[in-house]
Amino acid sequence: MVTTIDDLLARAREGVHRPGPAEAHRAQRSGALLVDIRPAAQRAAEGGIPGSVVIERNVLEWRLDPTGGHRIPEATGHDVEVIVVCSEGYASSLAAASLRELGLHRATDLDGGFVGWAAAGLPTQPGT
Repeated sequence: MVTTIDDLLARAREGVHRPGPAEAHRAQRSGALLVDIRPAAQRAAEGGIPGSVVIERNVLEWRLDPTGGHRIPEATGHDVEVIVVCSEGYASSLAAASLRELGLHRATDLDGGFVGWAAAGLPTQPGT
């Protein structure tokens, strides 16, 4: 049996609450870690979210594994609330599922991604 990307995405999102932009913004203000996984070229073109942590997708698990030697200082334990952000909310769902497999049980992603955040009129910073 072949798995399609739609199947994989549905499994990644199954039973997971994905906050929309306003809810993610409130969570960020309350201490949630907003992690932008978009590549540099995409961030340069679209802009960014003030206060987010930029970790490109190819090193995400290494930077957020609280038991790993390559983690960022914010990766203090498995209870950290992580909201992953990509451009439109697809790649971030797969990334958040991978983080949950590492034991980061509060990892989720921003429904609508950066595009949804900007469309909601939430704070952004220009790209470079």
